[in-house]
Amino acid sequence: MTVPQPRREARAARAATEGARPSADGARPAEPLTTAAVSVSEPASEALDTGAVAVGKGASVLFGRGLLYVVVWSMQLVVSSLISPVLAHLMPPSEFGVLASAIALYQALVVLAVAGLDQASVLQRAEDDDDRRARGLLAVGMITASIVTVAALTTVPVWGDAAGFVGEHPLLLVAVLWTGPAAIVQISLAFLVAQDRIRVFAVTSLLSSIGGSIIGLVLLTVVHADATTYAWGGVVAQGVAMVIGIAATRPRFGGLFDRRTTARAFRLGIPIALGNLSYFVLNAGDRVVVQRLLGPDEVARYQIAYVVGSAVILLLSFTSQAWAPHFAALRDAVVRRRLAMHSRDELYRMLAPVLLAVTLVSPIALPILAPASYRVHELTIVVFIVAVTAFPVVASGATGRLLLVERRGVAVGVIAGIAGAVNISANLVLVPLFGIAGAAISTVFAYLVLAAMQQFALSDRREWRGPGARVVLPVAAALAVAAVSVFVPQDALWNWVRAAGVLACLPWFLRRLRAARGGTS
Repeated sequence: MTVPQPRREARAARAATEGARPSADGARPAEPLTTAAVSVSEPASEALDTGAVAVGKGASVLFGRGLLYVVVWSMQLVVSSLISPVLAHLMPPSEFGVLASAIALYQALVVLAVAGLDQASVLQRAEDDDDRRARGLLAVGMITASIVTVAALTTVPVWGDAAGFVGEHPLLLVAVLWTGPAAIVQISLAFLVAQDRIRVFAVTSLLSSIGGSIIGLVLLTVVHADATTYAWGGVVAQGVAMVIGIAATRPRFGGLFDRRTTARAFRLGIPIALGNLSYFVLNAGDRVVVQRLLGPDEVARYQIAYVVGSAVILLLSFTSQAWAPHFAALRDAVVRRRLAMHSRDELYRMLAPVLLAVTLVSPIALPILAPASYRVHELTIVVFIVAVTAFPVVASGATGRLLLVERRGVAVGVIAGIAGAVNISANLVLVPLFGIAGAAISTVFAYLVLAAMQQFALSDRREWRGPGARVVLPVAAALAVAAVSVFVPQDALWNWVRAAGVLACLPWFLRRLRAARGGTS
């Protein structure tokens, strides 16, 4: 939606005077990045200076308070990393593998149930400067999630066997019951980020992620050690988190009758949902292929390696979710584009020590995460390949945020669909040749395709620049060291060397984080 210039300037002036003052409902408005919008009447040099200041302020917000939300979201990653080895020891590999596949299927259903309305409500709120119509979209999201859940429940006997879950329909029923509350929680969390309500966001997010793992683990040890019993923990935790999320966001059910806003939201949301479903194929479809071609035992091995290697990718996805409201609040396209490039380069710089540390620590962590029957010494190369995916993920995240703010949902959905098809096709070719390492390679290749196509789809690529040598050279050096470490013996002496290398990466990362928060290079 194009905002008239006088109205935009009035918003900027109001944001400058109000700052971060709480609103009437207790929500804290998003950081007033619009104060940095460049007026068309300014001289060119002054506009450039103002734009540079805007990028610096924006970077300070993204890598400052914005990272608080990333930290909270990342708790589910921490819990997953801690719970996975426990599950691997408590369950037979085949049971652990089918649980991983069921969770992947549940995540796909959540994408369909959300229908992109989380992003639509965030953009609606940024465009309106109030919550009214956005809260109406929350009610639409609740009804949509309920309809999708009921439809999936009633058709499990039809698609269960075709999905490879022969004889596992009880597990599928629990996974589908998990879907509705999880979708409503996701929509609520996106809205809470847009309102900058970190406390209630943290409670809801931690309960939905950590609570499910803890309850499931208790049920697993007390009731029965199987996948279905563990999955019930997620249903209980998501249900409670859903109640809190609804109470905090107060969906406006009058929005169900606002056909114009709802239609506009679905025009954006449905392509986003299809695109997110393709993202699911990128992130989890490889496990479906591995299960059908190599069996559940290899899915279990790949899952362990993926948990370690994809930690960085998940953090980046949390970053995109936390940063979306800030980019939506920026009305000046030039400043928004420059901030996207700057934040991309800073993430590249921060990724260099993180990827090196993840690769170095994997030979130490894998024997702890899984028993010897998983042949963990062979999984380090898979961890490294999966971790490399983080770089095209950063590139696609920068352009993807711009496309969404411009409401280019169809472009995002089509591109993600093509990348998902590329991933599945590559898996079908490479998994028979290279096993689970082929699945990891396929994911890297698909994300490269995604990043390239999204950059090509930008409405204005004239000023879009790739990272410079000061970014590329440290990243290339870190990649080279990480690649060489994969082939170093995994004995006690070399593992001590690896541990020292991991510790050395910490100050490197902290230095880059401080520089990013300061908005400097």
